[in-house]
Amino acid sequence: MPEPVPEDAFDAGGDPDAGRDPDAGGDPGAGRDPGAGGDPNAGGDPRTARDPDTARGDHHLPSKPPSQHPVVAVVALGGALGAAARYGAQLLWPTPAGGFPWTTFCVNAVGCAAMGVLMVLLTEAWTAHRLVRPFLGTGVLGGFTTFSTYAVDVERLVDARAAARGLLYLLATPAIALVAVALATWLTRRALGRERAA
Repeated sequence: MPEPVPEDAFDAGGDPDAGRDPDAGGDPGAGRDPGAGGDPNAGGDPRTARDPDTARGDHHLPSKPPSQHPVVAVVALGGALGAAARYGAQLLWPTPAGGFPWTTFCVNAVGCAAMGVLMVLLTEAWTAHRLVRPFLGTGVLGGFTTFSTYAVDVERLVDARAAARGLLYLLATPAIALVAVALATWLTRRALGRERAA
């Protein structure tokens, strides 16, 4: 009959982990201070973890661009004034049916010349408020000049069996517009040069 095994035999050997402090070995990360090394964000409050972007020194947020609502407002106001001035000119000098549309022709020429003067003054002579250019250029002069009415005038001349007159008007309008803006730009620069020399 075999002899009984003493109970303390299991404590002396057998299980290699018997009697070992579970924190003394095993997991290599056990007992390590979470903030001592490795991941710099480990072990801390996730709310206070450093952002990679701010860690590079990007502390300044991009500045907010200026609002475009004032620009839209002044363009609308200037466009209304310019269109009203053109409408008044057409009431004062109406074009007869089949006649050459001198009113629209002169309005476009004068408007382009004024645009040439304005651009020289704003870009080379004056330091104006940022709303002056959209108000006067895009708004007033953009509403005063008209290439939509110019296209309608050409169609009306063709319908009135005045195709030759319509073709002349079709070619003359962009030509006079380019000449007007170029001549006005040159004359304005020349006048500014004389004023500075004096």
